[in-house]
Amino acid sequence: MRRKRIIFLLGSILVLFFLLTGRLMQIQLFQTESFSSHNINLIENSVEQRTQQLVIDEGRGVIVDRNGEELTHYTKNVLILFPFLKNVEWDIEKVADIIGVPTYTLASTLENAKKPIVFGEKKPVELTEDQMNRINDLKIQGVFALSRKYPLKEKLAQQFIGLIGENEKVFQKRYPDKVKGTKQKIGITGIQKTFDEWLIAEQPSKLIYHVDAIGGPLFGVDVKYLAPANPFYPLNVKTTIDGKIQGKMEEILEKREVNKGGALLLDINSGEIVASVSKPDVNVRSPFSDNGSTNYMYTELIPGSVFKTVITAAAIEKEFVNEERKFQCDQDIYGNPSDRPLGNINIKDSFAASCNRTFADLAKEMVEKDKDIIEQYAAKLGLTGDLSWSGDLFHYSDFKHFQADTGRIFKNEEEKDDQNYVSQTAIGQREVRVTPLAVANMMATIARGGEKLSIKAVDSVEYANGTEMFTFDKQTLEGEKISPYTAMKLQQYLHEVVHGKVGTAKALHSAALEVAGKTGTAETGKFKDDNQEKQLLNKWFAGYFPFDNPKYALVVVNMDVQEYEGGVYPMFLDIVNAIASLED
Repeated sequence: MRRKRIIFLLGSILVLFFLLTGRLMQIQLFQTESFSSHNINLIENSVEQRTQQLVIDEGRGVIVDRNGEELTHYTKNVLILFPFLKNVEWDIEKVADIIGVPTYTLASTLENAKKPIVFGEKKPVELTEDQMNRINDLKIQGVFALSRKYPLKEKLAQQFIGLIGENEKVFQKRYPDKVKGTKQKIGITGIQKTFDEWLIAEQPSKLIYHVDAIGGPLFGVDVKYLAPANPFYPLNVKTTIDGKIQGKMEEILEKREVNKGGALLLDINSGEIVASVSKPDVNVRSPFSDNGSTNYMYTELIPGSVFKTVITAAAIEKEFVNEERKFQCDQDIYGNPSDRPLGNINIKDSFAASCNRTFADLAKEMVEKDKDIIEQYAAKLGLTGDLSWSGDLFHYSDFKHFQADTGRIFKNEEEKDDQNYVSQTAIGQREVRVTPLAVANMMATIARGGEKLSIKAVDSVEYANGTEMFTFDKQTLEGEKISPYTAMKLQQYLHEVVHGKVGTAKALHSAALEVAGKTGTAETGKFKDDNQEKQLLNKWFAGYFPFDNPKYALVVVNMDVQEYEGGVYPMFLDIVNAIASLED
C-alpha cells in the first residue's frame, strides 16, 4: 500500500514536471510572439520591462496631399536627453551653447527626469540642421539631435483621411501573419482604413537603452538607435487632396457656421477629390460619440430641386419637351395654387426658376411610358451607383478608394404606379437619396459633355524615397451616358440658374469665376419651437466653374436648418473666390 502511494506521488511529480517543462517551452520557444488566446507578444513585453525608450517615428506610412505635403504629421528637429546624464559627467556647457540656452536650464530639465525627454517637453525647441550636426558631432552618449514625427493637432480633411487606433482583435484578424505587432495602430475609417495594408508599420524607429530595477543603466550608458533596415519603407499614400484649398474650404465653413453638412470639390478633368469637408468636426477625445466621424459627403441625403437636373436630362434626350412648350407654374405639383406663382413658362425658365409643377408633369409623363426612366438617367449622369475608382490591385480583385452610399430613387416598384409619389420624386423628395459626392459628380459629368469618370481619392502609393510603387490612372465609369447634345442643353440651363432673368442663384453672378449650377431645398423633418411646428431643410447648391473652361465641380449642403437660416450661396461664393485667389 505504501509502495503504491510512493509510486503515485512520484508519478504525479513527474507529470507536473513535464507539464511545467511544456509550459516553459511554450513560453520560451513556441509562442514567444503570440502567447495565449490574447496573442501576447512575450518578447516585446520583456524588452519593455528592462528598457527605457523614446519613439522617434511609429513607422506608420505617411498620408500626403497632391503636392507631397503631409496631412497627418509634421517633422521637427529636436534635442533628446536621457535621464542617466544627471548621474554622469558630460559636456553640458557645449550643448547649451549650441542651442543658445543657459547651462542650468538643461541641468534643471534633467533633474527630475525618469525617462528620455525631448528638451522643451510641451513645446520642443526646434533645431537647425547646423545645430543638429554640431550636437551629434560631440558624440555624447544620451544626447541626440534628431528629426522626430509629431501628429498634427489640427488635421485637415478629418473624415476623408479617417481615424487610426489600437485594436488588438481587429489587427490579428486583418493581419494574422503579423501577430507580433499587436500594439500597432490600424486604420479605422477613411483612407487610413482603405489603405491600411500599405500604411501599417513594419517597425518603429526608437532610441533604447537597458535599465535595472530602479531605472539605472544596466550595461553602462550605451544607447542604441533602432530603425527599419529597408530604406523604401514606410510607404506614402499620396491623396488627390490639395491642402491649401482644403484649408480654405474648412475656414469658410467654420466662418459660415455650418454645424451639419459640408462641401466637396472635384477636378473635372481627372475625377479627383480636390477637397472634402464634413461637419461636425471629429471629436478627438471621443470620435464615435457623435456624428463627427460620419463623412456626410459620402452619405445619402435628400437632394430637393438639385434632382430636377435628372428629369430635365431625360425629358430632353427622350424628346418629351422642347422650349416652345409652356407649363402652368402658377400651380403646385398637385394642381393647387402655388405659394410662388411663376406664370406659364417653358422648360428653360422652369429650370432656372425651379418650378416644381414642370418637373412633376414631365416625370409622370415619362414614367407612364417607361417606369425605369428616372433611375436610368440618374445612373447616366453619375448620380447613383458605385462611383469609386476600382480595379485589381495585388491580391484585391475589386479594390476601391472609398466606401460611399450608392443612392436610390424609389423605395419600391409600387411607388412608380402612384402619380403623387412620382411627382414628389421629380422634385427630389419622397424616397430620393443621393450623396453630395454623387451630386458633384453629376455636375462634372455635364461639364465634360457627358463623359463619366470614376472618382479618385488617391493618386499613388510611393516608397519612402518618393519613387512610385503604383499609381491610379484616370478611369472611365462604366454604363450608359447622356448624349453630347443633352449635356450642352443642361450646361445652358445650369448657366441660366445663375445668370438668367428668373434664376434662383443670382447671388453667385458676382463670383470671381463664372459659375453654372442648380439650387436645391429639401424638407427633412419638423420640430416644435415655442409650440409652433417648424420645418427643417437641407439647403444645396451644386455647380461647376469656370463656365467656358470647366475645371472644378463643387457641391455645398447645409443640413437640418430652418427656412431663414443657413444660406448656401455665400458659402459657395466664398469658396469660388478663394480658389480664384489661390490660383491667381
